[in-house]
Amino acid sequence: MSVPPLPTRLVSLADVPVLADLVRVNRAFMAPYEPPRSEEYFTEAGQRALVRGLLTQYAQDRTLPHVVLDEQGAVVGRITLNDIVRGPFQSCSLGYWVAESAGGRGLATAAVRHVTQLAFEELGLHRVQAGTLVDNVRSQRVLEKCGFTRFGLAERYLRIAGRWQDHVLFQLLNPVEH
Repeated sequence: MSVPPLPTRLVSLADVPVLADLVRVNRAFMAPYEPPRSEEYFTEAGQRALVRGLLTQYAQDRTLPHVVLDEQGAVVGRITLNDIVRGPFQSCSLGYWVAESAGGRGLATAAVRHVTQLAFEELGLHRVQAGTLVDNVRSQRVLEKCGFTRFGLAERYLRIAGRWQDHVLFQLLNPVEH
């Protein structure tokens, strides 16, 4: 019996061509959920610069950048623990996306579960926070399935799709801490 692949793994420079293709193909699909992007973002050079930056921050214990994998182990998106803060806070923010063609198969849910497990068990974090656009019900369902709870509404929180938009805020606390 074969072991199923992990739902995520650390991003690498070898992923750049696939990531560039994914962001190009999913540009219109992702536009309502993303900040405005330069044309370079949708190129291999842009994705290479992004991945290099993420890996530099990873080496500094400031981020945990992973790719989301499908049932066969192919890259179908990205998931990242951003802005890791140590000291008494021990927290981070979660961001993720999956390609339109990979939606509805539980891949985002599996990825969120896996990365939050890493946050608590390997990184020793206390809290993971995530925010979604108010009308992004699919992403809210993913977070709720993974045990996140809503804790607020941040008005005009992020500049998404060219305008400041409200976000529903979620958090997940380390279940083994008291």
